[in-house]
Amino acid sequence: MKTINELQDEIIEEFEGFDDWMDKYQMLIDLGGDLEPLPDEYKTEQNLIDGCQSRVWVQCDMVPAPETTGEGAESGVLHLQADSDALIVKGIVALLLRVLSDHTPREILDADLYFIERIGLREHLSPTRSNGLLAMIRQIRAYALAYSRS
Repeated sequence: MKTINELQDEIIEEFEGFDDWMDKYQMLIDLGGDLEPLPDEYKTEQNLIDGCQSRVWVQCDMVPAPETTGEGAESGVLHLQADSDALIVKGIVALLLRVLSDHTPREILDADLYFIERIGLREHLSPTRSNGLLAMIRQIRAYALAYSRS
């Protein structure tokens, strides 16, 4: 199992292959297209992210950790699923899931999501998409906090 930072470094490396932001947007759209569709039963008001211009749903479930040794093994990991009705946003969601899903609540809470800055995502998003990205991260961290207390 890769660490959050190893996954972030992979993403940074993938995006470094593109100089043009139109190519990076295309990569985001492609990533969104590869995202597993979120089952309809999870597309609820409760899973809808507040603060996103487009509709974004995030489902979070505690599941047993793949390896049963080490810190946090007894509490499991958070498995995240998500979807959006906007292509670029769906790609951003796919990146967040790739980095954060299947890690312990503590790992998610402690994570410094530096890849967002390093791939230039923050500076190339409209203010509303940027707010949406922050809202998604806030919601995922809220799930992690809730599960870390249970």
